[in-house]
Amino acid sequence: MGLLEGKNALIFGLANDKSIAWGITQSFLREGANIGISYAGEVMEKRVKPLAEKINCKWVEECDVTKDDQIKAVVKKAEAHFGKIDILVHSIAFAGRDELSRPFHETSRQGFLTAMDISVYSFVALTHAFLPIMNDGGSVMCLTYGSGAVKVAPHYNVMGVAKAALESATRYLAYDLGPKKIRVNAISAGAIRTLAAAGVGGFRDMYKHFADKSPMRENVTIEDVGDAATFLASDLSKRITGEVMYVDSGFNIMGVQMVEDKGE
Repeated sequence: MGLLEGKNALIFGLANDKSIAWGITQSFLREGANIGISYAGEVMEKRVKPLAEKINCKWVEECDVTKDDQIKAVVKKAEAHFGKIDILVHSIAFAGRDELSRPFHETSRQGFLTAMDISVYSFVALTHAFLPIMNDGGSVMCLTYGSGAVKVAPHYNVMGVAKAALESATRYLAYDLGPKKIRVNAISAGAIRTLAAAGVGGFRDMYKHFADKSPMRENVTIEDVGDAATFLASDLSKRITGEVMYVDSGFNIMGVQMVEDKGE
């Protein structure tokens, strides 16, 4: 029997078969979970629906997490299909390309608000909305980048600030949901070539530097992150909450991490 046998898991933020959310989906399936997938917008629909068909996923719903009415609607659809849920995965982040390509002090007010709304508040909003249909003992998780949240990662800019807020939100949610024995954790993945990473200036250098400088001398895969997510979703982690789990070949422990900022 799989670690997640019979558990209902909703995964928000699947973009394509290179995304971390896909690695999580694959691992959850292998361990017996019933999967539901949510995506954002028509562009993503064309990429996500074929993936859902590939794994015979019957619950595939669009949700713009900046709109409360859409969040409420997707909760009702999930309740009608699953009844209760056990696992909620938030793999959603966004910052405008301009905000990631110019100095942080030039961040626009709207760019800052957009990054916070989509990357942070949506985690709070989804957790709050799904709480009434979440089984006690459930697991909620999000994806962060700790090296950019607690340290400076050149070019990461407003997204680093958003990830810091996301990690703080994880701890506050863990406190709120603890009495229901629902755990809330974050996974900090190492450098992975995803659609989101492509928008960060200097990512190619960062990716190479990661493999060169991490203690294990190797990059991380979406499968690695998926297996960590399965652990956090399973009863094996029933006393772990409010934590940031690093899946980065040990890169975060190194004192000198980042490549020289060449202003690219």
